[in-house]
Amino acid sequence: MRNRRAAFAVIGGTVSLALTLSACGGETSESGSVERGTIGIAMPTQASERWLTDGKSVVENLQGKGYKTELVYGEDDPETQVSQIEKLIKQGVDALIVAAIDNTSLNGALQQAADADIPVISYDRLIRGTENVDYYVSFDNEQVGRLQALHIIEKLGLEDGKGPFTIELFAGSPDDNNTKYFFDGAMHLLQPYLDSEQLVVRSGQTALKRITTLRWDGPTAKKRMDRILAESYRSERVDAVLSPYDGISIGILSALKADGYGSAGKPFPVITGQDAELASVKLIVAGEQSQTVYKDLRQLAERAAFMADDILNDQTPELNNRRAYKNGVKAVPAYLLQPISVDKTNYESVLIGTGYYTAADLK
Repeated sequence: MRNRRAAFAVIGGTVSLALTLSACGGETSESGSVERGTIGIAMPTQASERWLTDGKSVVENLQGKGYKTELVYGEDDPETQVSQIEKLIKQGVDALIVAAIDNTSLNGALQQAADADIPVISYDRLIRGTENVDYYVSFDNEQVGRLQALHIIEKLGLEDGKGPFTIELFAGSPDDNNTKYFFDGAMHLLQPYLDSEQLVVRSGQTALKRITTLRWDGPTAKKRMDRILAESYRSERVDAVLSPYDGISIGILSALKADGYGSAGKPFPVITGQDAELASVKLIVAGEQSQTVYKDLRQLAERAAFMADDILNDQTPELNNRRAYKNGVKAVPAYLLQPISVDKTNYESVLIGTGYYTAADLK
């Protein structure tokens, strides 16, 4: 295992020999078993189903490899997350896996991690503005946006020349680096139809800075959709909504229902999403939300655990992208997984068939 600090380290006023032993493959406990070290895991919030799943899965994967874990949730408060990470560093964790709340707020904490020779894995959300990020594990985030756009293009028949149609655009939190990747991926495919006016954004809100949703918050998205409907769709119908995340989609749907959508005379628009959260998959089955992007969080957690294990055993983690994910200071070497588009036609094979959900879950 990687010798992260000096062979002898003073912790809380005492000298610890455990670190020397960890450099040789792990500390032997009184029972004779090998203790492989402790890994700190900092997740954004317990308010989202997906982050609960991530936290549980990462812990299970690491414990399966013999590591102890310390899992904390920042509850969408950047200052709380900074404090939690600093506490994990003081506790002497061997590595950190961090899904940032605010991707530029962690510089000071991660400098402390670097000073303590604690490696850092940026989990799903790229941490920006610091050299003290060793690796990044996520999904192909531009592909997420492309899948959302492709669904809209297909459902509206845009490639067949149908239209014009109205569309409104939503994006994720402005302090999440993934927001831009999702948006860029989607707009790469949608922009030609906007340029030709086959798609029309009646609100005029197309710039990324105007369509972000702080903390990916569904109620915030609902308020914005309420305003858009009141101001731009008094006599028109919205045909599609680009939504980057299931929680945002639920907020949008709430606004649409309040405006009378969901009837035969005023059907729901095409609405995209992401993360295949259970509530939204049920909405897809019910014909309300149109699509979501499934990212197998089990695979993401497994990859993060493999990466941490490799680092702590002086192995180079498996990577498939070394240059594309630049955080403003350096290109962070990454492993990217592939997302899958899910709608009413394939949810059974993709989600139930792989054991992600059971048929009973979706009732």
